[in-house]
Amino acid sequence: MAVTIKSPREIELMTKAGEILATVHEELEKFIKPGITTKDIDKLGEELIRSYDCIPSFLDYNGYPGSICVSINEEVVHGIPSPHRILREGDIVSLDAGVIYKGYHSDAARTYGVGRISEEARQLIEVTRESFFEGIKYAKEGNYLFDISGAIGKYANDRGYGVVRDLCGHGIGTDLHESPEIPNYEMPRKGLKLKAGMTLAIEPMINIGTHEVEWLDDDWTVITKDHSLSAHYENTVLITEGEPVLLSLKQ
Repeated sequence: MAVTIKSPREIELMTKAGEILATVHEELEKFIKPGITTKDIDKLGEELIRSYDCIPSFLDYNGYPGSICVSINEEVVHGIPSPHRILREGDIVSLDAGVIYKGYHSDAARTYGVGRISEEARQLIEVTRESFFEGIKYAKEGNYLFDISGAIGKYANDRGYGVVRDLCGHGIGTDLHESPEIPNYEMPRKGLKLKAGMTLAIEPMINIGTHEVEWLDDDWTVITKDHSLSAHYENTVLITEGEPVLLSLKQ
């Protein structure tokens, strides 16, 4: 599948989708506290998304049963919301959410602390976020896709963290997952040349321990193989001739 270049009208729609998703994340962050369930988060997330006349990107996507992926502690991604999973003081929780606005997707993830968290957990969240920003220094026309990948991986690896290799970012537009795939670690090749109008979901997934992961029996939830903490940070990014535009982050 070819990488699509978005028209000005498509960029306008994706910009609106990103603004809505940024607001959804802001509201979910306020909601995070000890004692709530992952299903509570999912319910609020779906209500917020639909209140903006959007559709949750994830609900029923390849059979996924929720609107918000809610992943706790060693869960890397795709945790299934449940009324039986309760957030506890000191946990970290990753929320991955997507919206469809007038046929166009936006995708973004954040990791939050629940109440007071350890310094080790706080640093993991910070390094994961900063690795994203190291990567997008290269997200401009004329650079290469794997410049982004290598910068993300180097930043996290240099600080002693494991960079998940079995999952990656992706292109995004009228489909949630479009070409290209975007690894979060150094590649032996350059990858495709970036062009203005490309829209990419860039999403480092960083572990305190090993980079290795495994899937639970529900066929969705991905956890760290050594059960160490994991964090996730993602935005939908527009490539331009100059600096990238973060469509899912309020400027």
